[in-house]
Order: sequence, then C-alpha cells, then structure tokens
Amino acid sequence: MKGFFPLKSCALAISTLLCAQAVAADVPTYAASEKAVKIAQETIIVDGHIDVPYRVKNAWVDVTKATEGGDFDYPRAVKGGLNVPFMSIYVPASLDNSPESTQLAHLLIDSVEAIVARAPDKFAIAKSPSDVKAQFEKGIISLPMGMENGSPLQGDLANLEAFHERGIRYITLAHSQSNHISDSSYDLRRQWNGLSPFGKTLVTEMNNIGIMLDISHVSDDAFYQVIELTKVPVIASHSSLRRFTPGFERNMNDEMVKALGDNGGVIMINFGSSFVTKEAGKWRTGLTQARKALIAAEGEDSPKLEDFEANYRKEVPYPYSTLDEVLDHIDHVVELVGIEHVGIGSDYDGVGDSLPIGLKDVASFPNLVQGLLDREYSRADIEKILSGNLLRVWTQVEEYASKH
Repeated sequence: MKGFFPLKSCALAISTLLCAQAVAADVPTYAASEKAVKIAQETIIVDGHIDVPYRVKNAWVDVTKATEGGDFDYPRAVKGGLNVPFMSIYVPASLDNSPESTQLAHLLIDSVEAIVARAPDKFAIAKSPSDVKAQFEKGIISLPMGMENGSPLQGDLANLEAFHERGIRYITLAHSQSNHISDSSYDLRRQWNGLSPFGKTLVTEMNNIGIMLDISHVSDDAFYQVIELTKVPVIASHSSLRRFTPGFERNMNDEMVKALGDNGGVIMINFGSSFVTKEAGKWRTGLTQARKALIAAEGEDSPKLEDFEANYRKEVPYPYSTLDEVLDHIDHVVELVGIEHVGIGSDYDGVGDSLPIGLKDVASFPNLVQGLLDREYSRADIEKILSGNLLRVWTQVEEYASKH
C-alpha cells in the first residue's frame, strides 16, 4: 500500500457492512451485455498502471492462479479481457538518493519475470507495441513495465539504460515527495520549482532511448516543463481530472489536459474513488483529522488506533464512487481535447479498498465497455480508449528513439 489509501486488510472486516449499505443506499448495479463482453474479449485492453509487483512483495501470492485478495490475477484478467496490464515498478519516495531504491526496482522487475517463468503459456514480458500485438494474437497476456518514481535512477544515465534493457517503458518522474528529478504534487516543498537540472536532461535522454515520460504525480510546474522540453507525446499513466476533485493537485486541471492534448499525449483515468469524486477526498481528510484528534486526546499509544480506520468507516461510511462517475472523467477529456487523448490507468492493487462500484477488479472491464456503449461511443472510439491511444504514443516514442 502506498500510504494514501485504506489497507486491504480492512476489506474483509467491512464487507458485510458494505453489503448492508448497498441495499440501504440503493447502490447502482452494473451488468455487461453480450456485446460489451465481446468487445472486451476481442480488443487489446491496456491498463497503464497495476501494482501487482509491490503487492506480491508485501504478501506473496501466485497471480498466475486465482487469488482470494487483491484486484488482479490471471483468471480475472481473462474474464475481463485485460491483456496488457502495465506492471508498476513502484519504489517508495523514502528511498530516494539511496542504493536501496535501485535494488528494489530490480527486485520488482525480477518478480514480474518470475510470473512469466511460472506461467509462460499465460504471460510474457512486452517491450514494444509489436510484442503486445503478437502476444495478443497468441492469447497471451503481455506484461509491459513502468517505473513509478524515478528515484532508482539516482542521477545516473547508466541506470536509465539498464532499466530500459530490462523492459521499463515509462517512468513516473516522482511519487509522493520531491526527488532528485522533479517536484511532487503531494509535496509542499518545491525544491526545484518543477524539474531539477538532471530532470531536464532526463527528459531528452528518455526521448532518445525510447522510454515514455509519465507526468502522473509531478507538480504542475514540472508538468509544463516536461511539455516544453519533450519532443514526443507524454502520458499520465494513472491520473484523473481536477475538475471533479477541486484542490487535488495529483489530478490534472483542464488547462493541463489541453496542453497534453496539444502534445499528442494521453491521460489514463485512475479508478480510485479519491481520484474520481471530491466526496471521497473529503472523507479521507475527515479520517486524518479524526485520527489526529484522537492522538491529541489520548496519545500515540491509544489502543483505539489499532482498528481506527475500520471503526471510523462504521461511523462514517466510505463514499465509493461509481462507474458512471469514472465515465464522466472520460467524457470530459473527450469534450476538452478529443477521443485520441484518453485511456485507462486503473491503479488496481494500488488504491486499496477505494475502487468504484462497478469496477472492483480487473474482471470489470466489460462493465466499462457497457458504460461507454450506453453513452453512445462507437466501437472504434472504445478501442481507442482501451488501447489505441496509448499504443499510438508508445509507437511514436519508439520511432523517435530509433532515429536518435
């Protein structure tokens, strides 16, 4: 878990409660038609961000088989039609400027390679769009990789080359804290006022080597500096829209989305409820404030802290977003900059128990397709959202690098 969302250990304890709430609150239900299922099964579906590597680091499970917990495993991916989940090589911000950051990144890449080694009939590493397409034809799920947090580079371009060789195809420049590359949207310290000198050099080097620039998590200033410097389109691998979550800098505002569109890039919508609605964000703020108040009153050793979040949820139910609200984000991107600039970056296995009603795990993609059909998106446009837009950017990045 990355520190901003509920722990999955709470999920079982509150499952009965949530079911009762669903009945009481007339929570919407979603069912995919045969047409939606058919589209999901016949289309390449790229998800820009899934946190399986860090999940299995924290508590090992074999995702080549059905698992009881988490949001991703092979049977559910097959059911949902998900065949190109970008595996997130996530390194905590606390490890910046340390050899441990580089070591952890390599260990997490090892874990992705181990998944493939255990089930080569089910999974394969993908290092290019051509790999993705060839593996799709064989019925094999591709596992491309993106590095979440550029900390493992440690300011050394030799590390960039090494990670590219191992299959890293995008790098999220920062995570929850400012690092040696970029300021973070979560960090009030803006030590670089955008990108560091090395970060500015890195933009050019990533263009030249063929690694996509991911501007999720970075500050607004860093975003605009990337857009100014890059020679190819960039991505936001798992971000949503600030229009629906005012004040949440981690999401992109309308002007940024327009700049991304002008750049030719793609924003890949994050499913986490805090990314989708302001109500979920306010709930998280309320939880934090209540916890601080308890500590102030009873101290850090209060036994009430042990199950604080689960108990808080009983008193103040979590306001889950819905599939329809996720679709509102997609609609708004299309209205702003067109169908060519939106994709999917769910953050499955990364946002804990905060996923929307109707999109609870990777088996849910037919529900998303059905929602798009209900909003009168054509099949061609749905295919662009599911994979076409990201594959276009990836191809453009490859083509530029081949000439430099």
